[in-house]
Amino acid sequence: MGLIDLRDQKIRRNKEEMLKHLKSFRLEPRFSIGVWYFYPSGGRFHEPYIERGTIHDVLRKVAMMYDRGIIDSSFGLEAHYPNEVNYELLDAYKSLQRETGIRLITVVPNLFYDRIFEFGSLSNPDPKIRRFALQRTIETLKLAKEIDVEFVIVWPGIDGYENPIGTEFYSMWDNFEASLAEAMDAVPGVRVAIEPKPYEPRGNNIYRNTANGILMARNVEAMLKAEENRRLLAEGHALVALNPEVGHVLMGHEELAYALASIMREGRLAHTHWN
Repeated sequence: MGLIDLRDQKIRRNKEEMLKHLKSFRLEPRFSIGVWYFYPSGGRFHEPYIERGTIHDVLRKVAMMYDRGIIDSSFGLEAHYPNEVNYELLDAYKSLQRETGIRLITVVPNLFYDRIFEFGSLSNPDPKIRRFALQRTIETLKLAKEIDVEFVIVWPGIDGYENPIGTEFYSMWDNFEASLAEAMDAVPGVRVAIEPKPYEPRGNNIYRNTANGILMARNVEAMLKAEENRRLLAEGHALVALNPEVGHVLMGHEELAYALASIMREGRLAHTHWN
């Protein structure tokens, strides 16, 4: 599948063109699900309510849903690297795709769970930890390119701060954006979709809302140097897009249609999450 052309999102239409478009346009929704959905984890106040299964159990459930006609081959899967998809598990995903047509549409670098990320991942002030996060992001992009996914979601949930006093805001933003640009230049031609969120797990996340996400996208693209990335940008493609999560948009007291239009105005709407 690879890079999808989002440039039509930027088209401006006059009244007559808009009326014609509304009459002829046909929306073809495509749905996907994160593999983490099938076995919810516990929380701060309770244990998991079901026994946790393996990724192989998840893929068997997906195959069963396909066999029963609940989903079809247009359905997609999302997974985090390295805990939910990696080179050892890749054959299982490929087997499901051969049998059903259902494939991974995105791979997400897990940049939030490990205890090493206590003070952030790509924005971490410790260069050793930042390098660890960078390497994981590069590995994710390499896997994504190998299996030809449409984009890579980056959710910086653990990057941010609690107390603004003493927070090095410029360094926090610069570290994250420079690290992401370095990863993208190491594996050129793969689109990244940032997912803003106002808070949680950090008290204040590094990119809190749609506007923050758009500014971040512009900043990272301006840093890209790889020839393939520069060519795609010159052709008008967005390489840093957004994956707005509806719940996160509402948490930030944003108006959903306004947020989506702001993203599409720049041709940056790669995907959406509807939690």
